[in-house]
Parts: sequence; C-alpha cells; structure tokens
Amino acid sequence: MMSRFVWVWATVMLVAGWWAPGASAGEVTIAAASDLNFAFKEVIAAYEQQTGHHVKLSLGSSGNFYAQIQNGAPFDLYFSADIGYPKKLIESGQALADSLYAYAIGRIVVWVPNESRLDVEQKGLAVLTDPAVRKIAIANPKHAPYGRAAVSALEHEQLHAAVQDRLVFGESVSQAAQFVQSGAADVGIVALSLAKAPVMAASGRYWEVPASFHPPLEQGAVIVKTRLHQVEAKSFLQFLQSVQGQEIMRRFGFVVSQPVAVP
Repeated sequence: MMSRFVWVWATVMLVAGWWAPGASAGEVTIAAASDLNFAFKEVIAAYEQQTGHHVKLSLGSSGNFYAQIQNGAPFDLYFSADIGYPKKLIESGQALADSLYAYAIGRIVVWVPNESRLDVEQKGLAVLTDPAVRKIAIANPKHAPYGRAAVSALEHEQLHAAVQDRLVFGESVSQAAQFVQSGAADVGIVALSLAKAPVMAASGRYWEVPASFHPPLEQGAVIVKTRLHQVEAKSFLQFLQSVQGQEIMRRFGFVVSQPVAVP
C-alpha cells in the first residue's frame, strides 16, 4: 500500500515538474546594453542558481539591438541604456506593453589607466584639453546612449568643439573602455558600471561626471512579443527587482528603484 502511494505521489510530482532536477528549467535569451556587462554576469549567475533556468546573454549597443529586434532577431528580453528604444518596440507592437521596466539610471565617468599622468580626479572633464591627450574614447553617439551622454557632457562644459577632432568612437561603451585599457586612446568617457568592475577598478582611476551635465540615462527593459520564453523572461525581470538583484546593480553604480520582495 505504501509503495503504491509513493508511486502515485512521484507520478504527480513529475507531471507538475516539481521533482525531477531540471524538469522545470527553461531558457531566456537576453540582448543587453554593454554597460551591463559585469553587473549582469553576477545577476545571471545568481538567477540561474536560484531558478535553474539558463540565460543566453548578448552584449552590444542599444541602438544596434533595437534595429536587430525590429528585423526579427531571436531575443526574449531587451535591456536598453535608453528607455526610448523599448518604448518604440511597444509602439510598433513588437514588445509587451505591461512588461516595460525602468530598471536603472546610468552614470558616466572620465577614466584613465593608473599609469597615466593625467590628473583626472582633480581636473575632471577639463583634463581632456591637456596637450598630452591625443585620443578620447567614447561610445558612438549615433546608436549608443552612453555616447550621447558623453557628447552632452562635453557640450555642457563647452568642450566639445575643442576636443571633437580627438574623439574616437567605439561601437559600444564597452569597446570605448577597451580602447583606453589597451592604450589605443589616452582617456575615455565610459559607464560608471564598467569603471567599478574589478578589472577596471584595479587598473585605472576615474572622475564621476555630475548627473546635471547630461540628460538622465534612464534605462529600460521589455519582453519581446513574438518570443516563446515569456514565463522565464518575466521571472528574470522579477529577480532583477528583488533585493538581491537590486543590490548587485547598486554595487556597480546604477541608481535603482526600491527593491521589492519577490516570492
């Protein structure tokens, strides 16, 4: 009698997907702005451990991903450094309106390697006018929100005209940071979230650009409408809004909303 009860109970649990390891595991494919590189590696590791779901992450510029999704790229979730792109996907019927989530506000910094003689901490953006600065790396403002923020900050301080001939553009803010790390540029205006990552924190110094120098980098996420993994996509958004997810984002310099309790 007892063995029959165990067999029935096991059958019910298997059908419900609760018993067998990995039975309820799913997959979610994410396109994310490259400023999320290091923060999301930690978020994803914690999410996968907690849920058993697998995340496939692609990093790049927000504008390029927006164009790809418009053309049917197979992403479940889209994290943009400019909330305007997800809103446009909703307007065009390619994303779920009720999934829009303003997940953070980004910040920019002026970053130099430790071996640089530039006094970035004291001079801030004015350091870019130093004769020793030959190349200044920023993200391409045509499709990267962090590049647009960098240009706005330069214009705010009336420096853009003086330095524009020395600007070199990365396809994303991560590539702009790589230009400075590799020595291809002398200084860069990059995301605070990258400057706070262990590899860049150990190898460089930075000055945080005041938020008032550029329009807010309001970042937004949305679930792509035509994809199949909407349950997993929603669970990832829920995890990001949890105390654990928000703590990781805050540690990388993002301004985030108040964490919520996620069941």
